[in-house]
Amino acid sequence: MDTVLPARTVGLSLSAALAMYVLIALSYVVNSMDRSVFSNLVTAVNAEFHLSLAQGGFLTTVFAIGFGLTGIFAGFLLDRWTRKSTMVVGMVIYSVFTLVIPLAHGFWDMGTFRLITGIGEAMQQTAIFTMAGVFFAQHRNLAIGGMNVAYGLGSFVGPLLGTQLYLATGASWRPPLYIFGGLGLAFAVVVMFTLSRKFSEYGKEPGRTGAGTAAPQVPAGPWLNRNLVLLSIANVSVGLLNYGYLGLYPTFLKSVLHFSVGTAAVAQSMYGIGAFAGIVAGYLADRFGERPVIYVAVAGSMVSGLLMFIAATVPWQQDLLSFLFGTFASGFLFVNIYAMTQRSVSPDHIGKASGIASSAHYIGAGFAGALFGGIVQAWSWGGATLVQMVLLPCVAIVSVALVRMNAPADRRSLTA
Repeated sequence: MDTVLPARTVGLSLSAALAMYVLIALSYVVNSMDRSVFSNLVTAVNAEFHLSLAQGGFLTTVFAIGFGLTGIFAGFLLDRWTRKSTMVVGMVIYSVFTLVIPLAHGFWDMGTFRLITGIGEAMQQTAIFTMAGVFFAQHRNLAIGGMNVAYGLGSFVGPLLGTQLYLATGASWRPPLYIFGGLGLAFAVVVMFTLSRKFSEYGKEPGRTGAGTAAPQVPAGPWLNRNLVLLSIANVSVGLLNYGYLGLYPTFLKSVLHFSVGTAAVAQSMYGIGAFAGIVAGYLADRFGERPVIYVAVAGSMVSGLLMFIAATVPWQQDLLSFLFGTFASGFLFVNIYAMTQRSVSPDHIGKASGIASSAHYIGAGFAGALFGGIVQAWSWGGATLVQMVLLPCVAIVSVALVRMNAPADRRSLTA
């Protein structure tokens, strides 16, 4: 049975450890703001550069291809670099290329800059999710759920602040990107000088598995296993679901329902509020297991996504459905599949598992906007919703059902 170790045994007081957790969570707020603002600006980008709906959708989600391609390499990078260094370098990369996006001359260079922002975001996310998952191993789902609350806060603030900056600067899409990029660089400096290595590098010492946990070590073995593959397939499906919405939802609201820029931004921001449910999802999964939570969340995301694009026509309905979609797709699905992926490997491979989880989710996400936009152009919004938000998530249900974890002891000890 696990025993509780005082926080001072890792060289940090409990309050200091929680302060470090809040710091990396705030850095993730900045990350989320950066990635969520562009979808509210893409209508203006499309108009200026004469882009199609599919091209605009691709630009909104192409960062996720960079994210997906980098995630697994970031996991290996954590074995060679410190987690803190990986995190800070990632923040600098995505912030610099956010600053460069307004200088683009068209689709190809803008797409390249957007893709590179995803590389930096992958490095940061993989590092902070590994920190949270290792330091708070006994309550991993809850710790990762807290990170998702940070993501939700950024997803809420980003579109609202970005839209206000857009309107305040004469309906120009460039100033919000300059400001968000500068904010990211500033926060990278804060993290560099304030994040304790006792927190960020915890678990790299032999025998360490997590704060407050004296769990038995799982024998080191191959990091690639059957469960990891199945959960990666589920994560690809969830990425297509989640970012199909994130990529083109504001465009749908403005072009089909004729919502104003401000009204559309509010509806999108409700997704971020829904993502706050990540901490609830983590708590429930720590108590009852991830699998039942995931099944309910897939069903909930299907229903809310379908109603959002084929039934709801007034702002309050869209606000409610966007909130529910954020609750299920981000708050519940992303958190629990990510935590389940970490549990599918031995402690020495958690960094790699985090990288794989990020890669799988964002590889699907990277093509989600273009796929959704292409199906809309070929069929209709309703047809695209049926394919991408109802049929594809069924893959996640099947994949998770086939996963075979060990008995309840693995909930506390990281075994799989």
